[in-house]
Amino acid sequence: MRAFEYASPTTTKQALSLLGTSSGGAAVLAGGTDLLSLMKDDVVHPKRLVNIKEIKELYGVSISSQGLRIGALTTLADLADNVNVVKGYPALADALNEAASPQIRNMATLGGNLCQRPRCWYFRNGLGLLPKDQSGKELVTSGENRYHAILGNDGPAKFVSPSSIAPALIAYGAKITLVGSGGKREIPLEKFFVAPKTEDEREHDLKPEEIVTEIVLAPAASRKSAHYEVRQKDAFDWPLATAAVVLQMNGSNVQSARVVMGYVAPTPWVSEDAAQAIVGKSISEETAKSAAEAAVQGAKPLSQNAYKVQLARVAVKRAILKAGGAA
Repeated sequence: MRAFEYASPTTTKQALSLLGTSSGGAAVLAGGTDLLSLMKDDVVHPKRLVNIKEIKELYGVSISSQGLRIGALTTLADLADNVNVVKGYPALADALNEAASPQIRNMATLGGNLCQRPRCWYFRNGLGLLPKDQSGKELVTSGENRYHAILGNDGPAKFVSPSSIAPALIAYGAKITLVGSGGKREIPLEKFFVAPKTEDEREHDLKPEEIVTEIVLAPAASRKSAHYEVRQKDAFDWPLATAAVVLQMNGSNVQSARVVMGYVAPTPWVSEDAAQAIVGKSISEETAKSAAEAAVQGAKPLSQNAYKVQLARVAVKRAILKAGGAA
């Protein structure tokens, strides 16, 4: 590991003053479960680590008439055990309990989970987010790509978004708050994730001088929701495809729906087609299957990952049936 400066501010203002404005100059240390591994492997090498664990205002979960506020430093384990999350946002609770291992959930923070870097083996071996050979040819397209994107992969980004929690949050309409030297901004969580087009871009809409401070969910309503993961094994493993579904019902029919897939695209993938396939209908095997087919319309598998199209169908169908109580 390369030498670096270390700072441990106690306020957000102090933290921001230590970050600077250039990409790669400083890095935020929260849980550290991803960042420290990247530093040890010499994939990233910040000149300064800004430890934000002493900033008390970034912790905790609170509920009000405005909804559920989650501090960015809240650990995945604490969030999964929170009674308001379990009762009001069950799909999120399921996603949290299935994320990583118990040891990591006790260390990893929600903000860190959303900001973690892709699990792409090209990136993890120092070849960059958009790896190319010396002639400029994309390495992923012609190389080992069995775990890469099947949707949203028309551009140079072929990795998959690594957070299995983000799809559930997005399905609930979460917003993320970012604070920087220019002030505070709040954006829908789905807008936080971007597919970079050049190596100078990141996969998050996060400026070098900004930090994530909180995530806010709208008040829990009479919604039905579910989360479903497809993995190679039940024990801790990275998902191959996930789906999160939130349904607003009008009697036995779906009034509105949100269907969000994970591990199939460079960003959490919101499928409007899948949602529209079930709006106005009751949940059944047939409607869930139609929505699952709609969810993978336009999929463009690479040379080794066509199997993920079927896994995505399965995840969406089972999440819908689970949410509708028809599983």
